[in-house]
Amino acid sequence: MPELPEVETVRRSLVPIILDKPIESVDVYYERILQHITVREFRKQTIGRSILDLIRRGKYLIFQFENHLDLVAHLRMTGRLIYYSDAGIAMAKHTSAVFGFGSGGELRFEDVRKFGTLDLVPSGEYEQIKGLHSLGVEPLSEAFSVEHLQDLIENRSTKIKGLLLDQTKIAGLGNIYADESLFMAKIHPERPASSLGREEVKRLHRAIKEVLQDAILGQGTTLRDYRTGYGREGSFQNKLQIYGKKGEKCPRCGVDLEYKKVAGRTSHFCPGCQRE
Repeated sequence: MPELPEVETVRRSLVPIILDKPIESVDVYYERILQHITVREFRKQTIGRSILDLIRRGKYLIFQFENHLDLVAHLRMTGRLIYYSDAGIAMAKHTSAVFGFGSGGELRFEDVRKFGTLDLVPSGEYEQIKGLHSLGVEPLSEAFSVEHLQDLIENRSTKIKGLLLDQTKIAGLGNIYADESLFMAKIHPERPASSLGREEVKRLHRAIKEVLQDAILGQGTTLRDYRTGYGREGSFQNKLQIYGKKGEKCPRCGVDLEYKKVAGRTSHFCPGCQRE
């Protein structure tokens, strides 16, 4: 599933292309992508309208329309939002929806597994959407301070990896970047959250921000499906220190890397420098 760096990269790549350009056509090829609205009504509300802004909240993208409506997109497991400058380019067979612009370009929502969603809501009410309304703090915001992270883990016996993946605590952080952050901070994923000392909390806070910022600079991680808004692969997969590297040598201490299920997810770690 695309995580914060991937979704933010898609946002940044689409903003210069699609803002303030009226949508001239809308085609929906997979009706179940639409939430709580018919195809007919969806087309009526979006055709002829311009997108004024595109923002991100957690792993969600919110297209803000001029007619006081917000279009909330969630890529889920395999969704991709790609802008094609030439509408004549052959359409992928797993395309769920297409937005056509007057310039001749198209924004296509491609989704192999068809879990992605589009939800049209009144402006400013997107936080009422299930999953979005309960999101926690944005980890790259000023609100995500060392003190905030300390408060999140205090008196919590849950494993630190599980807490990092809890979207109601920290929005947008997923499996890849939780593993990378814990490795950078030298913290074992199975440590009880409340067992972290003050210096460990500081290291983890710094690691989360650094890993996410570096991943955005690398335009995200492409392991299989993810593409930027231009249709290109990310490059951060080439800089991963630990994720997907079971059996390889730890780049820090030389011990063989391992993985195991933690909080229901495969977790990669170094038993040498991430001790329980």
